Amino acid sequence: MSTPAATATAARTAVAPLTTEDAELLVAAATSAAEAAGATVSVTVLDAGGHPLAFRRDDRAVLISGETSTRKAYTALQLDAPTADLVDAVRPDGSFHTLPTALDRPLLFIAGGLPVHRDGRLIGAVGVGGGAPEQDHAFAAAALDALV
Repeated sequence: MSTPAATATAARTAVAPLTTEDAELLVAAATSAAEAAGATVSVTVLDAGGHPLAFRRDDRAVLISGETSTRKAYTALQLDAPTADLVDAVRPDGSFHTLPTALDRPLLFIAGGLPVHRDGRLIGAVGVGGGAPEQDHAFAAAALDALV
């Protein structure tokens, strides 16, 4: 039987972090999916620490789409959940109603933000903004499919 101290110091299996190349692939795949659907979007990819790894802002998209994609990615990263799944949680009677004031950035709960996992661990997030919420979610999902 292992002791708590032995468990706490046990070596963890290393998981490769999200690389710049991975981030660029995510941006390209989301952009390609959007263009195939006739949409113009901005895409942001964050690493596990919330630092931007890759970003594409399309000037043909709505002006705020760049900020929106970043907030979606940040929200997905902080909560380790697709932003599409969080819409009900932020309604006045929802479980996350007071959460935005607890974090250092405002949260934007609109579909289009997805966490990125590798070997079961959170390594980053992708956010897409500029299309309809359902479209943005589909474009982010297409990006994750390309990363496999």
